[in-house]
Amino acid sequence: MKNIWREKPAKKVLLGIIVLVSTTSVLFNSCKQRKDENLEEINPEEQSISTTENTNDDVPADKKVIYLTFDDGPNRGTENLLKILHKRNVCATAFVVGKHAYMSKKQKEDLELLRNDNLVELANHSFTHASGKYAKFYRNPERVVKDFDLARDSLKLYDKIARTPGRNIWRLNNVTFTDIKASTNAANSLKKAGYKIVGWDLEWRPSSKMTLKGNHEAMLKKIDSIFLNDKEKTSQHLVFLTHDQYLTDTDSINELDMFIEKLQKSNKFVFRTISKYPKINETLN
Repeated sequence: MKNIWREKPAKKVLLGIIVLVSTTSVLFNSCKQRKDENLEEINPEEQSISTTENTNDDVPADKKVIYLTFDDGPNRGTENLLKILHKRNVCATAFVVGKHAYMSKKQKEDLELLRNDNLVELANHSFTHASGKYAKFYRNPERVVKDFDLARDSLKLYDKIARTPGRNIWRLNNVTFTDIKASTNAANSLKKAGYKIVGWDLEWRPSSKMTLKGNHEAMLKKIDSIFLNDKEKTSQHLVFLTHDQYLTDTDSINELDMFIEKLQKSNKFVFRTISKYPKINETLN
């Protein structure tokens, strides 16, 4: 999604970047972590689904794992997202965009809020977010890798967990998936460069007003359906995606809050940050 803060002229940010201190945090309770383009069909030959359980974590046998992830920060709604996470004491992963962190004083401040929050893990969502021109961006794999490298270096995201802008792509040892096959070469180049690319299993999309579309009850039904029909990329592990810039109105804030509350009260799930996803920390083949 495109950044919805006021746009400012792009600058050569590396010359003026203040070194950001990377913080390793221990999460509480359930979080327990270490720190106008042509659409093409899904390429079935590139889909590989894992049934591997996560044996390296303390997930009870009767629980399923949900990974709450939020893209495109720091952005409008970032502070509201953090308030919800702390209200519910639940962890999440923020896939941040490099240029968004340097576009305004407020966004710089919100980046530091994310970085220093013990319920939040940061991951790489590119530097430019493809400047909104996704087809053009992915036609140049070398450019794609350099863009992620710029975000990595400027934001100090050295574990190289990443998500591609505008694409649901997976490149892990146990999961390979490309939603639009024209992006295949770029995705493979990112993997070769050592990036661990994570997509999503379920997205809460926006309305035309850039608020959360629908309600939490509908999303809860989708969660149950995915698990019931074993549609996750890795069995018993569901990666959920939405964007903090959708959390600017009271209704959206309340809907996300109720969504998380009811997931917790169901007593069927535990929450983890994306660095706890099965086999994500293995060396890529």
